[in-house]
Amino acid sequence: MTQPLTATTERIARLPRIALVGVHGFGERHLDNLGRLSANGVLELVAVADPLPPADGTLGPEVKVFASLDELLAAGTKPDVVIVSTPIQTHAPLALAALNAGANVYLEKPPVASMAQFEELMEAAASAGRLVQVGFQSLGSEALPAIEAVVASGEIGDVRGISATGLWLRNKAYFKRSRWAGKRGLNGTDVVDGVATNALAHAVATGLRLAGARTVADVDSVETDLYRANHTESDDTSVVRVRITGSTVLTCALTLCAPVQSAPTVTIDGTLGQLTLFYTEDRVEVTSPQGTRTETFGRTDLLENLLAARTERDLLSPLSGSGAYVSVLEAIRTADAPRLIHPEFITWEGEGDAAHPVVHGIESLIRRAALGQATFAELGAPWTVSDEPALQAHETLHVNGVPVATLQDGTRIRPTSSPRPYLHPVRTLAGTVVTDHVPEDHVWHLGAGVALQDVDGINFWGGRTYTRDAGAYVWRKDHGRIVTESAEHSEGHRREQLSWIGPDGTPVLREQREWRWSAVGHSTWKLTLDFTLDSATGRPVLLGSPGSNGRPQGGYGGFFWRLPKVGDATIWTPDARGEDAVHGTVAPWLAWSGTFDAGTATATPVTGVPGLGRPATLVFLASPQAPDPWFVRHSGYPGVGLSLAWDTPVTAEPGKPVHRTVTVLITDGFLATQDIEQLITTLGEPA
Repeated sequence: MTQPLTATTERIARLPRIALVGVHGFGERHLDNLGRLSANGVLELVAVADPLPPADGTLGPEVKVFASLDELLAAGTKPDVVIVSTPIQTHAPLALAALNAGANVYLEKPPVASMAQFEELMEAAASAGRLVQVGFQSLGSEALPAIEAVVASGEIGDVRGISATGLWLRNKAYFKRSRWAGKRGLNGTDVVDGVATNALAHAVATGLRLAGARTVADVDSVETDLYRANHTESDDTSVVRVRITGSTVLTCALTLCAPVQSAPTVTIDGTLGQLTLFYTEDRVEVTSPQGTRTETFGRTDLLENLLAARTERDLLSPLSGSGAYVSVLEAIRTADAPRLIHPEFITWEGEGDAAHPVVHGIESLIRRAALGQATFAELGAPWTVSDEPALQAHETLHVNGVPVATLQDGTRIRPTSSPRPYLHPVRTLAGTVVTDHVPEDHVWHLGAGVALQDVDGINFWGGRTYTRDAGAYVWRKDHGRIVTESAEHSEGHRREQLSWIGPDGTPVLREQREWRWSAVGHSTWKLTLDFTLDSATGRPVLLGSPGSNGRPQGGYGGFFWRLPKVGDATIWTPDARGEDAVHGTVAPWLAWSGTFDAGTATATPVTGVPGLGRPATLVFLASPQAPDPWFVRHSGYPGVGLSLAWDTPVTAEPGKPVHRTVTVLITDGFLATQDIEQLITTLGEPA
């Protein structure tokens, strides 16, 4: 006896019936894909819906055309799958209508415009017993399970952090393509367009997936730093920092204002190497102690995956798996409106609707943000203006009413950079910036301050640790942090009590630090740092360096000053000239002069706009307490320090602290040896 044809067996016996809502924009790509799959006998496109019908000849005569999804459903079309490729603000209501009609849904990214819509859609899908696939095509890449296997194997070591970077450019025409483009809201309805929520949303979603964050519960916190160069409401240049449950940090540094468009990436940094996914190409590059290799993977079409799925577990990009992403979108939706980047920091290239903005220095800022897990505001990008109390609370040093330095508390520095207080930016009286922080080459270099790589085996310098056993630098979980316990600040003087705290939360050192500053003539000012390091353990504490652990000429640690780029640099002491000649020597002073690069540094305090390179000279006066050698770098990076433990550890014993005083003269213009000696004589310092 023949079985009656039920609705379930009918669906199995025939090709899946597909309806597409939205045939323009990205909908055109769906039409191409549907044509391919239809030709291969995989599915049947039965209807489309769009207020603007497709051009004649685009569809076959068997495909019905409607002005809306409501009309399509009312006509009894009964699709098995509805593809929603429409403006962001329409995603949720259209998906709800499709689910209520008994269809599975392929929902373009971003799936919704708010967390409330996400929760409503999740409930509707569960109630209807239907599947919702979100169109994050990169999640169909076969590279993702391969990457997870590489990380699990330990080939790149322990994961230190994950970053997603995107350097794209979009012109005026891009934001004129529809009413909702570039909008955060439209007629009272959330849109939440933006670089992280639409254009480069795949970077965020792929980064979250590789960080193991799928659900809302997988996200501890989201911090946003949003800006725009275009005349829009939405952000086009932003950093989003996501703290994942389990301590992993995902930093997304993204822009639509790059000078040249490049392939976006997601990078996993490990203690032994690095893995980078070029997700638009499904290409993976792995660097490890075994070398570097590259492999390109295939990709599963998400619509085909949806058609083959029987349960949500079969989906590669299920709605439930986008909860972490929606947490990011919700943070952006509820954040303050993106700040407008000052036109002084933007160059427009091209003409008419083809014109696009380029944010000055954005390529380096994107890389630094990713490497340092830092926002643009924390980096001090010259076009950032922070309203955050935590970023406004820093003390500023003034000389004759001119701001010359800012004290950073270091609390937002990534843990592997050994968070600590420091001065940055330090400026000449004319406003030239003479420090740098979180540079690309060593993101743990932080302005002017005190840092040591070996304090009883704890790294208070940041980065990798040089060990005698390895005979090399290695990543270890040995990073400490320096916190300010109390401070007294007055004009020209600041006294601080600090604690040097190990990874286990135990204080290792107590530090008393004093800063003193004053004018020396019209073009020079003097900064003095006096610090005392005392044992906080009740026993002797060894203060070491890579040099004291066996690295030749690597005795850095103690006072350190990271400089920005300096053109035509001259480095000298009373008896020697040049990096190689002065490095490791003992001399009463060391001078560094040249043209300091203000173009990528923090804005000048008066105009807020960085100028061209300006001449300046720094004169470092040696500590009177001990003959510490000078540590000097120029060819690799610009930096100067006085080495507390050049090749032998120094001991801080209880009641017998280690004490050093360093003075720096900061001058506009170039100084000669005679000028320096006259200045020192004026100060009453020994030459």
